[in-house]
Amino acid sequence: MIELLFEDLCTQCNECVTKCPSNVFDSVPGAAPAIARQDDCQTCYMCEMYCPADALFVGSDCEKPNAPDPAEIRASGWLGELRRNSGWDEWAADPQYNNQIWYMGEVFKRGLAR
Repeated sequence: MIELLFEDLCTQCNECVTKCPSNVFDSVPGAAPAIARQDDCQTCYMCEMYCPADALFVGSDCEKPNAPDPAEIRASGWLGELRRNSGWDEWAADPQYNNQIWYMGEVFKRGLAR
């Protein structure tokens, strides 16, 4: 579930607002978007994937918010980890961060065949 939006990192690009399939965010003129409907979050990570500033943290619990400590999340190195490990944006040309998510279809086919 969407947990945190770091306003000091946010560039107000509103990618999270436009990419969220659950309409969780509200655009706020002249400010960072607001997490307006947290309970509607599907934990799809789309907002985190599309945030070029790595200003969002989506927790893994899709049932309820857990209110993580923002200082711990900053120190953890988790901000931007999903984009980096998926080989998006500035990591697209780095073979260390080769995006393996798109190969999951073949993995699922093999599993179903068993």
